[in-house]
Amino acid sequence: MPVTKTAEQTSARDFAISAARMAADTRCVNVVVLDVTKVSPITDYLVIATGTSARQMRSVCDDIEDMGKPQGYKALTRAGHDGETWILVDFVNVVVHVFSAEARGYYDLDNLWGDGEKVPWQR
Repeated sequence: MPVTKTAEQTSARDFAISAARMAADTRCVNVVVLDVTKVSPITDYLVIATGTSARQMRSVCDDIEDMGKPQGYKALTRAGHDGETWILVDFVNVVVHVFSAEARGYYDLDNLWGDGEKVPWQR
């Protein structure tokens, strides 16, 4: 039986897709959106991307935060912004992870959250 998404989950899905597109448009690669509503009690969607440099990773996270504010998605917290391997931006219903290539392979969130459903986001 299909599960009906709430309006809040549909909005979060739309924001996650927009965040993925922005990441790809700002030169992130291997961008994935995972629907983790069935496997996570904490969030509904994960956006996982690989950045090209620490500066580019910070820029894409800043851009996603700026995009989210008018849509009602204000970052609850941000971690790793001063680092060079992993930046996390938590919008509650959507969590964005931008990694360096090495850190993405090491932490392997794609596999860790492999029970989540991949969301098609490309235009």
